Amino acid sequence: MSTLRRLPETTVNRIAAGEVIERPASAVKELVENSLDAGAGRIEIVLREGGRSLISVDDDGHGMSADDLSLAIERHATSKLPDDDLMDIRHLGFRGEALPSIGAVARLRIDSRRQDADTGWAIQVDGGRLSAPEPSSRARGTRVEVRDLFFATPARLKFLKTDRAEFGATLDMIKRLAMAHPEVGFTLKDDQRTAFQAGAEQGELLDARAARLARVMGREFVENALPVEADRDGIRLTGLAGVPTYNRGNATQQYMFVNGRPVRDKLFTGAVRGAYQDFLSGGRHAVLVLFLEVDPAFVDVNVHPAKAEVRLREPGVVRGLIVGGLRSVLAAAGHRASTTVAGQALGAFRAGTQPETPRFSMPLRGGGGGSYMPRQDSAAAREAFAAWQSPEGGLSGVAESAVREFIDPSGRVETQAADAPAPSADFPLGVARGQVHGTYIVAQTMDGIVLVDQHAAHERLVYERMKRQLDENGVARQGLLLPEVVEMEETDADRIAARADELASLGLILERFGPGAIVVRETPALLGQCDIRGLLNDLADELAEFDQATGLKDRLQDVCSTMACHGSVRAGRRLNAEEMNALLREMERTPHSGQCNHGRPTYVELHLNDIERLFGRR
Repeated sequence: MSTLRRLPETTVNRIAAGEVIERPASAVKELVENSLDAGAGRIEIVLREGGRSLISVDDDGHGMSADDLSLAIERHATSKLPDDDLMDIRHLGFRGEALPSIGAVARLRIDSRRQDADTGWAIQVDGGRLSAPEPSSRARGTRVEVRDLFFATPARLKFLKTDRAEFGATLDMIKRLAMAHPEVGFTLKDDQRTAFQAGAEQGELLDARAARLARVMGREFVENALPVEADRDGIRLTGLAGVPTYNRGNATQQYMFVNGRPVRDKLFTGAVRGAYQDFLSGGRHAVLVLFLEVDPAFVDVNVHPAKAEVRLREPGVVRGLIVGGLRSVLAAAGHRASTTVAGQALGAFRAGTQPETPRFSMPLRGGGGGSYMPRQDSAAAREAFAAWQSPEGGLSGVAESAVREFIDPSGRVETQAADAPAPSADFPLGVARGQVHGTYIVAQTMDGIVLVDQHAAHERLVYERMKRQLDENGVARQGLLLPEVVEMEETDADRIAARADELASLGLILERFGPGAIVVRETPALLGQCDIRGLLNDLADELAEFDQATGLKDRLQDVCSTMACHGSVRAGRRLNAEEMNALLREMERTPHSGQCNHGRPTYVELHLNDIERLFGRR
């Protein structure tokens, strides 16, 4: 075995580059963060071949002198730790590894000029070989050019994806940084086009942030999002959270920031899932952007090479803040549903106006698309349409029967009396005018109509009523004829025993039973016969990860949801005017009534202007 020796500086830098510079997007992230730390108001990024041949980052920040440039390319040289305190980090970068790491694996050139300097300076690093600073005609700010990325470590090139994929990763990263810093203008270009451009937003932070989010995520998101503002123990949470009916099939549209730093962390994703668990089915995910502001002394950002994760001193407090803040704004939204529900309905109706093959497509409960195709091979149907289009407009008995069958095969259309009350602003969901197919309520509002799925709506109302009763009266318990002893790891048993009082409030009575064992004496009555061992193991895992036991509460809510589904008004039941209007009024009073327990909308609202457009009146 060879003797110990120090590795050459070049090798050390290349090892560091392997941790920090994983792909072109990683290099861009480090360079853009340096620009933000330098107080830039404008940042322009240019890539060629996805970043392989060229990465250019140009800003109008503070700039550097010749001496600063010489230090900037040395490892662990930084201006961002004035007191050398790693628990008081107030910048995005702080290690001083990015520039020397990039210079070790690529051809790096930096041109910079301070605002108060008469001239700029430039320095070159080629695969770790340094050149002396030389004068440059650079204006104020800094431009960093990275050419031939990984030419000094060609094996890394084999792990890169296509140019398009690498550029896409950079675009996603730039959008995240742009969300967190609305006061800064960002531009991202490739060889042929400008892929992203956002000018610096003006005004107060919250207004500027909303404008930036509309530019990055689309106006539709802002229109269907609720403002989040909450604080606890000196920790502040702000952002925008989409209403439950505005959701996605994956979690890629969930963005988290801690002190302006984009992060991906299980704590945040778990908290969001917990906050929305009453409103979304398992395969759907909320859309939101959250900003957490916490004292730097209570957060450790030095736990990941790319600083993509953070560690919080009080994770339970933060999780509770996120869950509580999101549930509060969702409750305040009342019966509001996503505007995209009406948009999808109108799109389906417009699709049905095609003359060749009339087709009405609407989302089905399972999330897929369903359609109803007219029976165009029916002679009676063809006769009916021909008669309807004739100048006289008259219908024969056979044709009239065919049209009636085509429009409503079941013949179940109930209408209300003409003297029903007129719509008013006091009734946002309108006044019931009829029931179609024993399933859908048609209501008239001040400026349109509302279609309500009576089963989905009543399911949500019953579920919310059951939750209120649980909160007011507590959870009923059932004693076990033979208490069950569950053996587990000593640390897991300690965690569960320490939360015995909290679990008792949820109907689970337990206590220690010697080393590494828990005895369960009573369980929640709602659960019936349950897998006690599996329940305790899940609770132990949650306590170890989040320091909070939510699994038992989740199971109780799942049971309530199932009971609400079976105890609600079924589709096919005919309702009179009083029953329908009572359902509408209770929906207006009940939080979250805009979606059922599975995240599907309970009603669709169509404004009169949109309806008139469907018929060519506008």
